[in-house]
Amino acid sequence: MRWIANLPDLAATERLAADLAPLLDAGDVIALGGDLGAGKTAFARALLNARLGPVEVPSPTFNLVLTYEDPGGLPFWHFDLYRLEDPEEALELGIEEAFAEAASLIEWPDRLGALLPAERLHLTFMIADNGARRAVVEASPGWAARLRPLAQAESWTEIS
Repeated sequence: MRWIANLPDLAATERLAADLAPLLDAGDVIALGGDLGAGKTAFARALLNARLGPVEVPSPTFNLVLTYEDPGGLPFWHFDLYRLEDPEEALELGIEEAFAEAASLIEWPDRLGALLPAERLHLTFMIADNGARRAVVEASPGWAARLRPLAQAESWTEIS
């Protein structure tokens, strides 16, 4: 399933993240695509703050991966793969462990190639003409069922 979520301002991006945060469980993957400055890190930061409470969530650009744990014990791994040159480098970051035991947020998921799980939620952020953002939301079958209540929102438009 695919939708477009209109995000007129940062608060709308934060609401989307807060709506998705309670849906995450171990093994879940959210792939965050889009150009530089389109909202990937802002979304990840908002999702982690919604799930964990106020925490500092820097961009993992220099570290490539940062880990967090929610009060219930679910680990979150936040990857920024922009600087990866080969998908195999992600194995050195422990990405297989993250896929098995944690909820994973992955910026620049295209860098993973065939390592990117088919079962995922994929958000592609875009900057609209007026500076607002839009996210194309692509849900694998397991995610589509979870997203149906959210997709009823006025700001979501189904595209397939």
